[in-house]
Amino acid sequence: MLNPTHSTRHGKQSPENQGHDMMSDFDFNRFRVFIYETCGINLTPVKKTMLTARLRKRLRSLQMDSFAQYFKHVSHPSNQNGELVHMVDAVSTNKTDFFRESAHFDFLKNEALPRLIESGEWGPGRKLNLWSAGCSSGEEPYTLAMVIAGYIGNGNPLDFSITASDISTHVLDIAAKGIYPESVLNPVPETLKRKYMMRGTGSRKGFCRFTPEIRSKVQFQRINLIEPGNFPFKTPMDIIFCRNVIIYFDRVTQTKLFDKFYRCLAPEGYLFIGHSETLHGISDSFYSVAGSTYMKTC
Repeated sequence: MLNPTHSTRHGKQSPENQGHDMMSDFDFNRFRVFIYETCGINLTPVKKTMLTARLRKRLRSLQMDSFAQYFKHVSHPSNQNGELVHMVDAVSTNKTDFFRESAHFDFLKNEALPRLIESGEWGPGRKLNLWSAGCSSGEEPYTLAMVIAGYIGNGNPLDFSITASDISTHVLDIAAKGIYPESVLNPVPETLKRKYMMRGTGSRKGFCRFTPEIRSKVQFQRINLIEPGNFPFKTPMDIIFCRNVIIYFDRVTQTKLFDKFYRCLAPEGYLFIGHSETLHGISDSFYSVAGSTYMKTC
């Protein structure tokens, strides 16, 4: 049990002594600004209850008495590399599925990949580079790997590499293992399960793990999409998936993000965003080729 909230000698709580039963408006506003400046997530006032509940767990873990104390801790420069990661894990929403918004994968297989081969952008000696930005627990990049590996087939000299990133180290740890309960694998066709997944036995019964062939195609790393400067890639990306991520950003942050995507995409590279998202009024650096699917304007 944590200590009760402290009161001033006049019987009222000051902003600095506000307890953790309910976050004060004062504390919410400074957390909101801090979270926006560090990871771009725009928390509206209706998110106050959610933020209170999620950060309360960090207070208990650290045996802290108030949100004010926690804010001083997480915002101190000496703590940001450590505790900031835990705070982001606490406030991030990570919802994804295998073959989510499946029309994108159909377009990839039937339109994008053949065009990249025909144009010479992808061929023997020229690896295809993809980025799954905001990959959560890995369902999207592993879906990409299965689709592309299946398209290539056996014995084909074509090669590809997928960088999968998220701001949350917690979900990246899950993704890197490549192990999933069978209950979440229903969207994966049986042919792909048999070819690219290994069923667990004994204590692992009820779980599946991707084969080394698929796991080797995906490299996971933590990337904060709104950090200043260009993204840390040595070679341009041919395809970027950034789906259902920009809905958490305001218009200013969205515009900056797509400018950065433009700079790291190869000429005539593809950008996939969520079906409920749009670039209309945000960026004119891409042109639409299908639903929520764009190509870079050269």
